[in-house]
Amino acid sequence: MVHQGLWQQLIGLDCQQTAKRAKCQCFSSPQRYVVTLLNTEYVVNLEDKQIFSLKPGSPQKPAEFFEQLCILAYLINAKDLPIANKLVRAETLPTGQFFFRGLHKLPTEKLEGAFGQSPELLYETARQFAAEKCEFGDASVQFYILPRVPVTIVIWRGDEEFGARASILFDQTAGEHLLLDALLAGVNIAVKALVKTVTKDS
Repeated sequence: MVHQGLWQQLIGLDCQQTAKRAKCQCFSSPQRYVVTLLNTEYVVNLEDKQIFSLKPGSPQKPAEFFEQLCILAYLINAKDLPIANKLVRAETLPTGQFFFRGLHKLPTEKLEGAFGQSPELLYETARQFAAEKCEFGDASVQFYILPRVPVTIVIWRGDEEFGARASILFDQTAGEHLLLDALLAGVNIAVKALVKTVTKDS
């Protein structure tokens, strides 16, 4: 069983309290949660330990490994806290300066490659996540990985003198809701989808 330890932790929690902390829904018979990951609803079935997506007009699709990690870790760790509305870099999150390096670095290079020459493409591709336009850089958006975890992506256009740059910013509370490995997994899922959309349309 994938993520067996996380399933055991989640099963031991009170369903209604967990739903309140995580800003999601809880149902019985069978006991399950419905939680939104990147603008797609997922059912978390505690009885058979399965997670699958609920997309209108599409068949149920089992969640992939990192999607499961994000959802389970979030349901276990989320806190009933308001958004701080203070953007911070990943390195300033608790233990972030040690975690987000090497193999765990944020996928900013992928964003630079996909959007660096045409930052405005970010607005169209981020619509799949119900993103809101921001006023940073040459293009920027904010969307929610999970109900209490917004992420902001900023792109600066590249030119002959300077290369393209991208930043991934978080609300100051992000570390309260997700362990850093799960937060990175959520960002990687989002960036992969954004880049895939650009590549498909080009």
